[in-house]
Order: sequence, then C-alpha cells, then structure tokens
Amino acid sequence: MTAEEILDGLLDELAAIEHERWAHWQRYVHSKAERQPDGSLLIPADLVARWEKQIGTPFDQLSNKEKNSDREQVQKYLLVLKAALRNSTR
Repeated sequence: MTAEEILDGLLDELAAIEHERWAHWQRYVHSKAERQPDGSLLIPADLVARWEKQIGTPFDQLSNKEKNSDREQVQKYLLVLKAALRNSTR
C-alpha cells in the first residue's frame, strides 16, 4: 500500500478529530458569550480583540502558550498518522 493510499484511508478518522476539535472550540466560545433574547450570542469585546490578534499572528510569532495549544491539537492527528504508518509496514 502506498503512503497516498494509507493517508486517503484516514480521511474519515481525521475528519472526526477535526469535528471534535471544532465542537470543543465552539463549546468554549459559546461558554464565553452572552446569549441574547433572540438566541444570538454576544462575545465580549476583550475576547474578540484577543482572538482577532491571534488570527492575524503567524504561528512563529505566537507566544509559547499559544504555540503549545496548537501543538496539542496537532498531536491528535499525529497519533493517527503514526499508527497508520506503523501498521502499513507490518
């Protein structure tokens, strides 16, 4: 099996990790926002400013804490990729 075939076979497993990552982030955002009478969410200005700053900051310019947060998320993908590659050599 080629590396490309191995990786293509991981699409749904990796997509499930991505969905959980996204859902975790959305739960966090919703927990920090104030629900309005119409059901919309109001995000505090300080969080909007912080997140917009992070959005505009390249990875190599993030703080170590911010970099480590991103690395923690990538580790979830790496575990799947490493296992798939190990299993392909057996």
